[in-house]
Amino acid sequence: MLMKHYICRIPFNIMKMKNLSMLLAAAVLFASCGKSGKSSKGLPNDGQLHGVAPGNKYQLPKPPGMVYIPPGTFHMGPSDEDVNYAYTARNKQVSINGFWMDATEITNNEYRQFTNWVRDSTAAKLMGFTKSVDGQDMIDWKKASTIKWGDKATVEKIDQLIVTPENRIFGKKEIDANKLVYHSETFDTKEAARRENAGKPRSQFMIRKDVRIYPDTLVWIRDFSYSYNEPMTKRYFSHPATGNYPVVGVNWVQATAFCEWRTHYLNAFLESKKRSQESDFRLPTEAEWEYAARGGRSQSMFPWGNYYLRNKKGCLLANFKPGRGNYPEDGGFYTVRADGYWPNDFGLYCMAGNVAEWTSSLYYEGGYNFQHDMNPDIRYNAKDADPPRMKRKVIRGGSWKDVGYFLQTGTRAYEYQDTAKSYIGFRTVIDLPSGQGHR
Repeated sequence: MLMKHYICRIPFNIMKMKNLSMLLAAAVLFASCGKSGKSSKGLPNDGQLHGVAPGNKYQLPKPPGMVYIPPGTFHMGPSDEDVNYAYTARNKQVSINGFWMDATEITNNEYRQFTNWVRDSTAAKLMGFTKSVDGQDMIDWKKASTIKWGDKATVEKIDQLIVTPENRIFGKKEIDANKLVYHSETFDTKEAARRENAGKPRSQFMIRKDVRIYPDTLVWIRDFSYSYNEPMTKRYFSHPATGNYPVVGVNWVQATAFCEWRTHYLNAFLESKKRSQESDFRLPTEAEWEYAARGGRSQSMFPWGNYYLRNKKGCLLANFKPGRGNYPEDGGFYTVRADGYWPNDFGLYCMAGNVAEWTSSLYYEGGYNFQHDMNPDIRYNAKDADPPRMKRKVIRGGSWKDVGYFLQTGTRAYEYQDTAKSYIGFRTVIDLPSGQGHR
């Protein structure tokens, strides 16, 4: 009864309701333009803390040719008897953060993109294809892409890149591989993080050097005395038939330079599109490599499990040296395609056999005894003047010329960082923000 009486005492007509609606709309519009609205930067202007993002919300899509390795814990070290009794890899439980890893070893075709980029950028400088950006001379890639390598005028302009007359075969003018040099500039974060180095200028931790990046094709002859391997020296890196085979003849320094170039190559593209730059490509640590090779099988001897090198049909599961040296029995005399054989449970190919792989880790016999159980890592940026012992880097996985023992996920080996071999390649990893791209 009270409600009915209230309605009867305040009669509204249709015209008054329309006028009231217009007044309310105007009031809301005025309030949105006042102090309680948003600032010119898109933040609510209400006097409260909301945070400022460093850039846009762009997320890098799945990196081509890479697979995501989820975080986890595993037992690092031998999963079987230490036949060498060296005790350089005691079993230890460690935890690894997630990362992206190349599904295959870096191939000849992929590495050739690097060598061609260095060739083109060097030629562009010689031909004057540069432009000034913030006071620095940068490569004008639009002009550099128009270089005609078969043109005589081009050859004359890049004479500094061509082999000297006394080194030409039948007078043929070819690119001198020794002149393909990549200028590397890195920041030593490990050294900068030392307490005694706090406050020191950034320049003290910059490492600048020039790296010859063309693969050493003579390794096929140098590695094997009294053995005919000249066809591999002449054709392995340059022939189309082996384009998808893993690149070899690349030492640790060159592999690291490749990672640095790949980082700059990606970030230069992202910057041109006004997108956020991403993490660095790098070589995996020894622990990351072993964790990825196991594919979630923490106590297994091989990437495919225990205990055998053959499946139930008798087929060999990797490219290595079976028995006393029946090299072609596994389907490949030397290397095979980088995606040969079945991948492990993470989707990684040839984590055992084909070519051994560089890691970023320093080889130290007792390293397992003191390294951390969270993302263990032992690194040392060896200088040219350092003794050979300090230049040892861990290699993993075994190769086409190794016996089955070296294919085990827990087997350690090493090579010197300035040494190239016909049986060592590499693959890269990249760290992306948690939850990005792997959904």
